[in-house]
Amino acid sequence: MMTREEVFEGLHEVFWDVFDDEDIQIRDETTANDIEDWDSLEHINLVVAVEKKFNIKFNMGEVNNMKNVGEMADIILKRV
Repeated sequence: MMTREEVFEGLHEVFWDVFDDEDIQIRDETTANDIEDWDSLEHINLVVAVEKKFNIKFNMGEVNNMKNVGEMADIILKRV
């Protein structure tokens, strides 16, 4: 069972990788508006990278309904 902190550590690695920026700090309330390069294409790359990192698969409803990083972390926590 992973902790929320461990999920966020993993998410930080994915965000740094996808956006090629190790200065990015994500929080529960972080959204695409907070990260300059986070557009629809990068969102797909991010979702795929998160799925690989945590060995899960999001369904389309989850992908479409995620409002922020905290919601993404909640879904991951339910799956791992």
